Amino acid sequence: MSTENLIKMVNQIAQYFAIEPDHQKAVLGVRNHLQLYWTPGMRKELLAWQTEHHGANLLPLAQEAVSGAGWEA
Repeated sequence: MSTENLIKMVNQIAQYFAIEPDHQKAVLGVRNHLQLYWTPGMRKELLAWQTEHHGANLLPLAQEAVSGAGWEA
């Protein structure tokens, strides 16, 4: 899968969880979704891209969820 598609998808996930009033729950919601539904290869590719590009093009909630992920790529 292309990195552009991964960025688009993680931003869509972040938009979904952005309505959560508790910010920490929103961040955890994005992280949990990535852990449960994304393949390890998808997470690894996104994490590598985020590290290299410092989260450019990611929504703030998506960036926060990915940068402090704590999930295994």
